Amino acid sequence: MSAISSLMQIGELSERAGVSHRTIHYYERLGLVTPAEREGTGYRYYDEVAVKRLEKIAALKRLGLSLDEVAAVIDLYFEDASGIKGKERVLEILQAQLVNANAQLDELSAFKRDLESNITRMQELIAQARRT
Repeated sequence: MSAISSLMQIGELSERAGVSHRTIHYYERLGLVTPAEREGTGYRYYDEVAVKRLEKIAALKRLGLSLDEVAAVIDLYFEDASGIKGKERVLEILQAQLVNANAQLDELSAFKRDLESNITRMQELIAQARRT
């Protein structure tokens, strides 16, 4: 059996990973997935690692990571069989996102208080204008 026969073309990879051909090509351009082998005719062949990487990308995206953040952590999962290094880095990213979300919530709360105050003030001005 040749090495290529144990590999899959993009259609099979797409089906197995549940992502489109375009997504796979896009992830290739970002360096998130690479073909295991290329033929001179331009055909790309992928191995099981590509399937696992696409599954990991999907899982990381479900956690709320951007593709830039995924790119910063994905190799850690494949360099460390335990996955601990990748998980630790994802935890750092999620904690930073929480800090940012809390800051945004604080800003929105302040904006809401300002709006409520301005609405009350405008209602008072309208009521005052109607009395005179």
